[in-house]
Amino acid sequence: MSNVAGKAYGMNVVTPMRPWKTWINRLLFMVARTQPQQLGGLLGLSIIHFARWVMIRRDQWPDLGQGRARLGNDYMLFVSNFNGTWDQYIDAFSDGIPNGLDLFWYSSTKYPGSIPITPFKDYIRANQIDTDYYYNATPGAAQRDIKAALRVWAALDGLRAQHATLPPADFAVAFRRAFLAVQNDLPSAGHAPVASNDTRNADRNREALIRRPGT
Repeated sequence: MSNVAGKAYGMNVVTPMRPWKTWINRLLFMVARTQPQQLGGLLGLSIIHFARWVMIRRDQWPDLGQGRARLGNDYMLFVSNFNGTWDQYIDAFSDGIPNGLDLFWYSSTKYPGSIPITPFKDYIRANQIDTDYYYNATPGAAQRDIKAALRVWAALDGLRAQHATLPPADFAVAFRRAFLAVQNDLPSAGHAPVASNDTRNADRNREALIRRPGT
């Protein structure tokens, strides 16, 4: 799947907005920038690498030789990268900032609300555009792994500085102290585990029954 690169998943969602409603979303975004504490639930989700909402007016789509498009709607582009499964991410989003999601997608056509979760997932799935090419510089590491590695690096850098000045016995004490401080930051890098073995087995068992192109 092109949406997945190691532990990370790339999501792109494009939803239409009636032009006369776009100004409402612009106002809501302006308010959100002045009230970052309202996004505490989002900022606290450690599975998220990056998330951004962008409003694109109907006259702002680029002309790459295909001719200027004549569109009836403005659009909201949502771009995010996260580690974990698609379902885990949507669940975490809905649980973490349901009111924030409802504000950001308030003007999107046929938006059902973030709760209950099933209509919200159906809406995201219907408007999601798969990623054609997804590059990840650290496919075996999620953002928590990278933060952990940076803490280990800082500890090693501190030990390097102490090694030149401390006698062996004192350096041994400093080494043990530093190792204890970062022992929880020494994960094993690799691809994330599957969300469910039952799901994987079910997919494998039904492969022979799925009609493939040309068969």
